[in-house]
Amino acid sequence: MDKSVDNLDKKILNIIMGNARIPSKDVAMVCGVSRAAIHQRIQRLIDMKVITGSGYQVNPRTLGYNTCTYIGIRLEKGSMYREVESELQKIPEVVECHYTTGPYSLLTKVYARDNQHLMELLSTQIQHIPGVTETETLISLEQCLNRQIKVKVDPSEPRRRKS
Repeated sequence: MDKSVDNLDKKILNIIMGNARIPSKDVAMVCGVSRAAIHQRIQRLIDMKVITGSGYQVNPRTLGYNTCTYIGIRLEKGSMYREVESELQKIPEVVECHYTTGPYSLLTKVYARDNQHLMELLSTQIQHIPGVTETETLISLEQCLNRQIKVKVDPSEPRRRKS
């Protein structure tokens, strides 16, 4: 982690990762600093790209997307991944795409309404992308864990007076 991220920053991160809607005054109270200091710290963490986003998480099932799948994609050449990723961007049901090592060049996370919809996505869209040679689909039966990485606070680091 960047050396300019200190223990106060780590405390702030742990708090806001647990509840992104927590009021700054509450974060300030827990951390023992002013609300202005919290605002400044959060903005600095955004500028440093430590914080890369915020927002609401939507449950896909409530919108009719009942099938969550992971699709491993093999390519003609691994170097084609950027072109294939560009085509996957056009498919709204593809919510994640990772360029990986191992048996697949790409690993995607896809939401479909049901198995029929998934089959249509595979056979009429994903498998028709130039460069895609093979796919393997794993259906998620249940998400058991979903969390952010824990930020460790160094107990030996002295507390800075300035914010």
